[in-house]
Amino acid sequence: MCLFQFTARRLVSRAHCGLKASSAKKQKFCLEMARPSSNMADFREVFAKAKHIAIITGAGVSAESGVPTFRGAGGFWRKWQAQELATPGAFARNPSRVWEFYHYRREVMLSKHPNPAHIAIAECEKRLSKQGRSVVVITQNIDELHRKAGTKHLLEIHGSLFKTRCTSCGNVAANYKSPICPALAGKGAPDPETADAAIPVEDLPQCEEDGCNGLLRPHVVWFGEALDPDVLTAVEKELDICDLCLVVGTSSVVYPAAMFAPQVSARGVPVAEFNMEATPATNRFRFHFPGPCGTTLPPALARHETEIIS
Repeated sequence: MCLFQFTARRLVSRAHCGLKASSAKKQKFCLEMARPSSNMADFREVFAKAKHIAIITGAGVSAESGVPTFRGAGGFWRKWQAQELATPGAFARNPSRVWEFYHYRREVMLSKHPNPAHIAIAECEKRLSKQGRSVVVITQNIDELHRKAGTKHLLEIHGSLFKTRCTSCGNVAANYKSPICPALAGKGAPDPETADAAIPVEDLPQCEEDGCNGLLRPHVVWFGEALDPDVLTAVEKELDICDLCLVVGTSSVVYPAAMFAPQVSARGVPVAEFNMEATPATNRFRFHFPGPCGTTLPPALARHETEIIS
């Protein structure tokens, strides 16, 4: 993935805590910054006052719904990892194999449902909108579980499994067909012994725009591709106005999303991380709540006693 350009352009330089600290006050500050709070009552006080909340989500928020990540050890489809299939080059060489992989993923996702974390976010957005407050979800996930849970203000920075883009005319369209084309019916089995279907290009998903019939590809951001500049501009605007940021179920190692929350934290906005374990960015945040997102997030986003519901 390409590095988020505005992050590189606007990244605030921050002093690192180290041996050169010349006063006890600086040393104390460093120690405090290195130990994010896990005090839910303190977080809830901040949450109750926030007007514009940005929630950045990653694969961890969907893991509890049984969504495979295809990352790390064991993350194979047949004998390939996602990094070997989710590239423009792989699609150019073997569009049938790549479409089998994405057809399998689409079919898996059609059987999955939002978990308590997705639902808590969607319910929080709906409730706060009645109070003149806003919630935006900025997700790295392509599974659409946030949308399925009812989230309205959603920025999908890596695209969606259920959108296609024509390689000829460029048209982007939602597509929930199952199977997406007749030739892929029953295909895509992940077993390593399964042979490629070798589907002819003309039988793979085709553009339905008048007179086009171009080959469709999944509308997702592949390795080696830049993110949509319009989506990034929208993300930048949301991060600029947020007064509370949540990082939910992300390892904080995949760029450019890994720099979103640290950038927000650098300008003094409270950031709360909800993840199974600490990440490389944890010590930059004010709060850290370890554990499954479906367990930690619902009480964090529940109605605060000071909220006025009209």
